[in-house]
Amino acid sequence: MTETSSHENAKTRGLRGSKTEVPIRGNRRLDASSSRVAREVERSSGEKSLAKAIRRLNTQTNKTKELLVPTPNLDKAKAVAEKVARGKLRIQNLSRTQRRFVR
Repeated sequence: MTETSSHENAKTRGLRGSKTEVPIRGNRRLDASSSRVAREVERSSGEKSLAKAIRRLNTQTNKTKELLVPTPNLDKAKAVAEKVARGKLRIQNLSRTQRRFVR
């Protein structure tokens, strides 16, 4: 299935020198990664898909981890991240104007 234009644009917006679809262990791919930031965009609101995205971010140990979700899903994503995330995680809406933190 192809990506929507908003998903594709959100992956690299504001990331300098970023690469998309970065391979990680387990035959998986991370949406975008630069030298300092790992970013995953999850547009669906399902708890399982949010948890999968957070697990992909967990593989990046020395980078700032960002999860971008639609605005209505911010609090749901934070609740899932508190159970699944290891380390610090920044959860933002797609336009990156609202954020939640998990420590």
